[in-house]
Amino acid sequence: MKITNRPILLVEDDQVDKMTVVRALKEIHVTNPLVHRENGEEAVHYLQEPASEKPCIILLDLNMPIMNGLEFLKAVKNDDKLKRIPIVVLTTSEEQQDKINSFDLGVAGYMAKPVDYRQFVEVMRSIDAYWTISEMP
Repeated sequence: MKITNRPILLVEDDQVDKMTVVRALKEIHVTNPLVHRENGEEAVHYLQEPASEKPCIILLDLNMPIMNGLEFLKAVKNDDKLKRIPIVVLTTSEEQQDKINSFDLGVAGYMAKPVDYRQFVEVMRSIDAYWTISEMP
């Protein structure tokens, strides 16, 4: 089965950042459907819903209301059905501890959100290249 048609799950509470991701993915010709959830809690519900298709990758913001990114990571990585989905943190956080905690919780990557749109497109391009060539179990 090709993973190219599986959705990308974006867990992000900021609408501007969401639109930036959508625009960047479109620009680099990523055709996967994008599923968007505003916070970790909504994203966990989506992932646990039997009817919803499991994403090929999760793009995760850390600073969100209700359930933040680190709490979301704990929930997903403790779930046998979900723990192998690669998660890339996209964050404005400069906190070294956030980075350490994220890797302790098994993220595939950790990227600071560049303020500059062109740089952001390059970040998305590198994520796309990574998960396109990465072999999923």
